[in-house]
Order: sequence, then C-alpha cells, then structure tokens
Amino acid sequence: MRKHIAGFLLHLRNEKNVSPHTERGYRSDLEQLAEFLGDRDLAGIDHQDLRQFLGHLISRKVKKSSLARKLSAVRAFFKYLDRKGIVQGNPARLIATPKQDKRLPSVLTVDDAQRLMDAPKGDAVDDLRDRAVLETLYSTGIRASELIGINFEDINRNDHLIRIRGKGRKERIVPVGSKALDAIDAYAARKNDNDKGTAVFTGPSGNRLTARTVQRILGNYRKKLGLSQKASPHTLRHSFATHLLESGADLRAIQELLGHASLSTTQRYTHVNLDSLMETYDKAHPRAKKK
Repeated sequence: MRKHIAGFLLHLRNEKNVSPHTERGYRSDLEQLAEFLGDRDLAGIDHQDLRQFLGHLISRKVKKSSLARKLSAVRAFFKYLDRKGIVQGNPARLIATPKQDKRLPSVLTVDDAQRLMDAPKGDAVDDLRDRAVLETLYSTGIRASELIGINFEDINRNDHLIRIRGKGRKERIVPVGSKALDAIDAYAARKNDNDKGTAVFTGPSGNRLTARTVQRILGNYRKKLGLSQKASPHTLRHSFATHLLESGADLRAIQELLGHASLSTTQRYTHVNLDSLMETYDKAHPRAKKK
C-alpha cells in the first residue's frame, strides 16, 4: 500500500498542484490507514474495512473535523486507485461524512485587534517584522500559508494591492491597507542584505518564515497583552471578515477577498455578537429606548 500512497502523493504534487501543507496532511492520514490495514490486498478492501478504520479513530477520540479530513483523503486515494485499475470502484464513497459540530469562528473585538496591532513596540528587526506580519494578516484576511508565500514583486505599492497564492496555487489579488504597507516598508528597510531576496517575511537565516513561526508570533503577543480570546492567524482572518461584515461589506465581496470557492463557507461570518446586536436595537428601535 505504501508504494501506491507514494504514487498518489506524487500525483497530487505534479498534477493537482496541492500545497506542501495539504500533501503532508494526506501523507499522515494515509499512513494511518496503511498502519491499520497492514499487508491487506488493496483490491480486497471494502467499505466495511474503512468503517472499522473510522471506528478505530473514534475510539482514540479523534475529532469529527479530523475524521472528515481523513475520510476525504481516503476517498481521493481510492478514486486514484480506481482510475489506475488497481481496485474496482471506490469503497469510501459508501461512507457518509461524519456530521460536524457547528462552531462559530473565534473573533477578536475591534479594540483587541487594535491592541494586537500596536503590541510590537521596538525598532529591532524582529519587532518590525512582527508588526508587518500582524498588520498584513489583519489588513488582508489571508492565511498564514499565504502570508509566508508573499514576494516583494507581488506587492503593488501604488495601487495598494497584493498578489496572493492560495489553496491549490490559485492566485487572487487583494487590497492591503496603508498601515500594513508602511509596516512592510519599515521592516524591509531594516532587513539584512542577505535577507533581501524574493521573500518578504524571513527569519534570521534569511529563509521564509514557517506557518508555525507565524502562529508562535501571535501566541506570544496574546500572552503579553493578556487576551482572553484565542489569537492565531485564523483568528485574525475571522476577525477581518467579521469586522468588514459588521461595517456593511457585501458577503460576496468578502468571499472574493478570502478566496473561498463557496459562499456557504463565507456565511459562517454572518453571526453577529449579541451585545452588539442588542446595543444597535436599543439605539435604533423607537420602542426600545430606555428612559
């Protein structure tokens, strides 16, 4: 099975243009399947075997979101095997995706988002880099994986635009605010000569930052500020979308900015903070005004 997994991953990389992050996820999920099934003949595996694999994962208390991702990887793998003639049919198609728990995205208040943007205080290169990272994430709503892929030639300073390479290497153009651009300029001016290559955001070695480093940057500032709310690249992405929506932005426009293929994904942001809703109601409704 591992030989076919290697072939499938090569197919994903060369023909589907998946990101390295996606490829790692598929590799991990399919290696778990290989470990569970052992030396079984692929042609003899049916949907009951795959159900047992999912049951094994459930017994290990794997989250529903992870179960859905692993099932998606297994479906894609057996679809590939079917096309290659290695198996007949796709047994994973007979298994329903586990119903997901509905969770609202974690969102910062506008005040906390502003505090986070102002948190890097110093003029050292790392402080300037951190400020540019935070400002760019909140200004554009891009993912951490998209942020670290930005090159200097992707930035159109005059028109306030950045070219972003998203999932599946799909490109889109997003607007970026002046504060984020100013932060990038200040950081670029202080970078070491060895770091002034193609990549905008780099570490001490001159290599691109990793998504994990970006995550750690936000976590450190969250601790410094004592924020009770979670602060991650995705938190800033959610906050970006929610704050735009609350200010009257069109949902379709937000979909384009976030690079969502489906509007239903963007509709998660139509939730409104109850306190904000009640405040608006109290101010606007003629029968709700307090004496």
